[in-house]
Amino acid sequence: MPLVANTQLPSFSRYRAEGGEVLTPRRAQDQSIRELHIGLFNMMPDAALEPTERQFLRLVGGCNRIAQFYVYPFTARKIPRGDKARRHIDQYYFQTEDIEALGLDALILSGANPVHLRLVDEAFWEPLCSLLDWARINVTSTLCACLATHAALLYFHGIERQPLSSKRWGVYRHETKSGHPLVQGANTRFDVPHSRWNEIYPEQMNSANLNILMESDEAGVHLATSEDGFRFVYFQGHPEYDHNSLLKEYKREVVRYLNGEIKDYPPYPNSYFLEDAKNVLQEFQDKVMKSSDKPSLVDQFPEREIQAHNTWGDTGKVVVNNWLGTIYQITHQDRGKPFMDGIDPANPLAYLTGDK
Repeated sequence: MPLVANTQLPSFSRYRAEGGEVLTPRRAQDQSIRELHIGLFNMMPDAALEPTERQFLRLVGGCNRIAQFYVYPFTARKIPRGDKARRHIDQYYFQTEDIEALGLDALILSGANPVHLRLVDEAFWEPLCSLLDWARINVTSTLCACLATHAALLYFHGIERQPLSSKRWGVYRHETKSGHPLVQGANTRFDVPHSRWNEIYPEQMNSANLNILMESDEAGVHLATSEDGFRFVYFQGHPEYDHNSLLKEYKREVVRYLNGEIKDYPPYPNSYFLEDAKNVLQEFQDKVMKSSDKPSLVDQFPEREIQAHNTWGDTGKVVVNNWLGTIYQITHQDRGKPFMDGIDPANPLAYLTGDK
């Protein structure tokens, strides 16, 4: 939550200039402790549907302890689903039209597993674009994760993602590039997991006047925002990942190899496994290479013997906490009315500085 500049202490102005949230007394008096209502548009395939729910719930739930967060999962009905996932959605998810009628303070768009070369051919494309149009007018801020970022930048700016020569997969060192309020309190150097076959490069984002906030020499842009600084927040990395998400992803690739779906044994995710884990995995790989019946080894993958580590969670929570804290300060009491009187939608962050 922000500080209130209840005196003329110069340090308040200095802290605000550094990107800290400082309200004037008049702005502070307009605030009231209340809840935030957050939509979660989940486009992940069946196997990742519920894990994705939990990952984002952990990110949101690890934030500010004063506000109360209501999370509303929903999805694109056009995405093909199996019976189990369909039952889960029918029982627990909201309808898109009900979400739009209800109104939201914030919206999270999950990643997805593309099955076509072109995003415009995906089952989720039209529902997602319709939702982006609605969110641009009706939601204070929308957070896009990975493929949702690629889709939004294609839809809004005509930016085409670029194929990589190999999968960008693992944990990479990043640096903070800006004093933006979203990165206030984050480490200046930190880790982020990535997992994708395509990239949107800094030059492409600069051409659309996006604000790049976190970047890696190896993995590219992790965090950026729309030109206004807040309406849309774009992640290319995965701050929501659990400590073992990359382990499970690696296991899926190994199983694909064992079943003959891919030709080469998968490499390790970058900078993720420690040496003791690599030793265990190498023993299993050696066993695989000597076996004439590789599919029979699927159940022997040593997942329980691997100690996976999370070196990115704290920074991810800081950014999401800053995101939700900013939304809390500039949203209306009434959902569906995201901007209070006097807030310029083209520059919503100006409200926090007392400039508007």
